[in-house]
Amino acid sequence: MRSPLFYVGDKHKLISQLKSYFPNNIKTYIEPFCGGGSSFLNISAKKYLLNDLDSHLINLHRFLCSQSKDTKTFFTTLFEIIESYNLSCSFLQKIPPKVLRETYKKTYFAKFNKENYHKLRSDFNKNKDDMNKLYVLLIYGFNRTLRFNSKGEFNLPVGNVDFNSNVFNALNNYFNFMQKHTNIEFYNCDFAVFLNTLELGQNDFIYLDPPYLISSSEYNKLWSEKEERKLYKILKELDVNGVKWGLSNLLTHKGKENKILSEFMKNYRIYEIKSNYISFNDNSIKRDSREVYISNVKN
Repeated sequence: MRSPLFYVGDKHKLISQLKSYFPNNIKTYIEPFCGGGSSFLNISAKKYLLNDLDSHLINLHRFLCSQSKDTKTFFTTLFEIIESYNLSCSFLQKIPPKVLRETYKKTYFAKFNKENYHKLRSDFNKNKDDMNKLYVLLIYGFNRTLRFNSKGEFNLPVGNVDFNSNVFNALNNYFNFMQKHTNIEFYNCDFAVFLNTLELGQNDFIYLDPPYLISSSEYNKLWSEKEERKLYKILKELDVNGVKWGLSNLLTHKGKENKILSEFMKNYRIYEIKSNYISFNDNSIKRDSREVYISNVKN
């Protein structure tokens, strides 16, 4: 299952590889960097503790989680917004005119939706509490990224996408998961603060997918060597205390090596991940990337 937030860098394509290295029986599943949620949506546990530093992301998670109680009203509201702003909607067979599709074969969704998307964006920025509008902006935005400027205004340009069957299915999968798993808690704080507040047991498991130090993705801008070292110090302490964890990270990329990671992982189990990592900011050439999964779990 993939999260309906379609978060850049999520693990929906890799989770089948990764979870084979996870413990078989997980009581509490913990993610300090939950992102869009494609990881936790594919894990079976009795309890979920999910954190991310991005408040907008966590607010959307909490909003969608609450909507799982009345999905009919949610979809009705969503389609009313799409209709009122005259946005295309492939799921409802409302597509741009044929002449536009033929003239702009690769960008016709963006051409059709641009003006009305900007109107929706402007209206949302006047009332940022409307999570329905924020979700529509995310789905129709470029690379489906949550991006706000220094004034706190959503400023993502229109993308060449719309509400299609993939979005509908992802939402329903998310809602079904939330209906089946009621013991889920979302947090919005620094990863170290989050981890330090937890009381962890023998059957709990922490999966970490932090920003990658040597890549240039949008969500990596607030990450530095300082945070990288702090993370590894915490993981060493957790290991000493018998807490199980697993970490995804990028060891080499575009001629760079994460030397801090290279030194840290020597003391733990290392698994190669077939990821074909490509940055959304630069996907024009083949990468020399090596993504790894590191863990203290004995399978």
